[in-house]
Amino acid sequence: MLSATITTIKTGKTRHEEDLKMAGITTHVLDTNRGQPAAGVRIDLSIMEAGAWKFVKTVTTNSDGRTDTPVVKPEEARVGEYELVFYIDEYYQKQPDPSNTQLFVDRAAVRFSIFDVKQHYHVPLLCTPGSCTTYRGS
Repeated sequence: MLSATITTIKTGKTRHEEDLKMAGITTHVLDTNRGQPAAGVRIDLSIMEAGAWKFVKTVTTNSDGRTDTPVVKPEEARVGEYELVFYIDEYYQKQPDPSNTQLFVDRAAVRFSIFDVKQHYHVPLLCTPGSCTTYRGS
């Protein structure tokens, strides 16, 4: 059986390296109540193992509402079930005049599956004190 490695002309990287560059899990949190990125949101990552959620790590959003590095790097992505827990209550309690904020959602847990490790899974969260919305982004 013959195997070939295709190298792209622009970058000099193999096709596999190019595919992995956009793989993994990323997130972006936007405070739609204030119309700005949500900086300082704590996010816990867990993965389903043997029928139970196993905590992996905690990340925090930067001033752009993103994490400084991917939540899951491309080379660490595995097929399986994942959970991101966004601590919205902590974020709004740190905002100016938190006494006026009546939270309906304290934590948003987003569960999703990776079915192809070569794909990029972007999990944005739009939040207000009264709601949270997510979707599979790009």
